[in-house]
Amino acid sequence: MTWKTLPAVLLLLTARPVRAQSLAGQWQGVETDANEKASYWPAELRLQQGQTGRLFGVLYHEVGDDPDVTVTFQVSGTRTAGGLRLEHGRRLNETGQSLFSYWCFGRIAFTYDAAQEKLTGRAAYQPIGDCTTGTFTLYRVVLKSSATVPAGAETILRVSGRNVLWYADAERQRPLATGNTYRTRLAQTTTFYLAQGYYPTSQSALVPITVRVSGPVAAADARPAAVAPLEPAAVTVGPQPAPPLPATVAADAAAALLNATPVVLPTVLFKLGSAELLAEAQPALARLVAELTARPGLRIEVAGYTDRIGEPQKNLVLSRQRAEAVKDRLAAAGVAAERIGTVGYGDTRPLHPSPDARNRRVEVRVLE
Repeated sequence: MTWKTLPAVLLLLTARPVRAQSLAGQWQGVETDANEKASYWPAELRLQQGQTGRLFGVLYHEVGDDPDVTVTFQVSGTRTAGGLRLEHGRRLNETGQSLFSYWCFGRIAFTYDAAQEKLTGRAAYQPIGDCTTGTFTLYRVVLKSSATVPAGAETILRVSGRNVLWYADAERQRPLATGNTYRTRLAQTTTFYLAQGYYPTSQSALVPITVRVSGPVAAADARPAAVAPLEPAAVTVGPQPAPPLPATVAADAAAALLNATPVVLPTVLFKLGSAELLAEAQPALARLVAELTARPGLRIEVAGYTDRIGEPQKNLVLSRQRAEAVKDRLAAAGVAAERIGTVGYGDTRPLHPSPDARNRRVEVRVLE
């Protein structure tokens, strides 16, 4: 996606799909050009997988020595035996452009390294001006060790990625470690927020990694968790009062331990432009009901958020409606409404670069 000088043209590419591991997710890295050794272009590739198996998303670039010069393209791609073939769509946004500059684009063939979660790409650009080729090196953060660990036991968590930074919170105020491993003891289900220091851009977002615990915590091993607990585990709740919870779920609820630190409920999501909860929200809300039932003196605040799509003022109203929708669902399941406060923050605090459905979320914290 090299920054050059003249208009650019789209070249489409088709490829036969193959069955392979999904490449959906957030990839971060850089493009270089052997013909311009002093130049580099930090890049963010964010992919989702459609029902047909085809990938789609956005590709963002900055000029390495001038981050005010940027471009965002729609992209789509198809898996190949060794990786991915990507094609550019329309330009979504561009900053810092001039009459004498342009971005090259065409097609990119990526090779996928599953061990490192690495994409190595070779771009073939439309021959306009001095556009020829470019080389991509991208990484994504994926949990490589077990997603469930024994409660209270010393554990080494291992992730992929390049120059990884570990945080206990989504605001990056509580750094924990650097590198691809982190040694810890967990007493409860925990979310870590990871970033890559490898050619970060203004679009770089944290990747939440959830690690669950199994078994009871021995008294000698019981200690505060390094970070805030994540969402409770799965049972079903609907608009009617929640059915009696299985004994195992009710017992686990006491271990969830909501606190004053906001807890992201990543499965409590909403339809685009709506306060209607998606079906995936039901298990986490049911577990939240279980914990609130087990702790009758607890009061909570539900905060609603939106993605950065649409007008900020309308997003603020929508975020409040989403918080109220969760409150209504909890109240319908038997939690007293006066125990639940609500607030909306609109699109001011995205966890992921837009557009991303995970920004249409709620967070819950205990009120002092």
